[in-house]
Amino acid sequence: MEEVKNGAEGSRGGHDHVKKDDNVGDQINEKVDYVFKVVVIGDSAVGKSQILSRFTKNEFCFDSKSTIGVEFQTRTVNINSKVVKAQIWDTAGQERYRAVTSAYYRGALGAMLVYDITKRQSFDHVARWVEELRAHADNSIVIVLVGNKADLVDLRTVPAEDAVEFAENQGLLFFETSALNGDNVDAAFFKLLEEIHNAVSKKCLDSRGAGGIRANATDQGSFKGLKIDVISSAEFEVSEMKKSSSCSC
Repeated sequence: MEEVKNGAEGSRGGHDHVKKDDNVGDQINEKVDYVFKVVVIGDSAVGKSQILSRFTKNEFCFDSKSTIGVEFQTRTVNINSKVVKAQIWDTAGQERYRAVTSAYYRGALGAMLVYDITKRQSFDHVARWVEELRAHADNSIVIVLVGNKADLVDLRTVPAEDAVEFAENQGLLFFETSALNGDNVDAAFFKLLEEIHNAVSKKCLDSRGAGGIRANATDQGSFKGLKIDVISSAEFEVSEMKKSSSCSC
């Protein structure tokens, strides 16, 4: 049971378009247990919007144009009878928008850093994106490095081994995906959300163990402990992220 919602930055929230499962109905917004903000970053034309579209709507647009400014979409899924909503922000990769998108790093619990396996320059810029991300986001943010366009095997200029080495050195998760055919897109997002949840849950448990105030399950923005079983699939996971994050508890 899923809800997909998309929108764009505009005047006073703009207009949202919502697609809902008939069995969930309008009540799904009342039952959300977790809301995780995720930013998708990387150079222009690496397929960030296509990955987001594939994950949230299972669509691929061949006429896709460069994202102007910032837009967001959400995907809400039921996991172990709990509702988890991922609020995913698509930040434009062009240099002139970096000052705009930096504001959207704040409050993000996870980030998907995308490069194009057929464009070496997009991978060479990954280190700079990590530096910018860590300068603007919480230091416990969960990051997954994604090499997109894995279907273009004959055009590859970035060996997977280079990305594996970088991810290991930086403590990142790693996947190669294809937004075109959908390979590993869900796996990358679900693993990212799972790691965010693990970090949030550990933070909450640590706080309670130290005498912190127990979160009220009815408080908006509160996080409750939950073990999430994620659908297993082929993935290029490299390392475990630090099990810490911020939460309202």
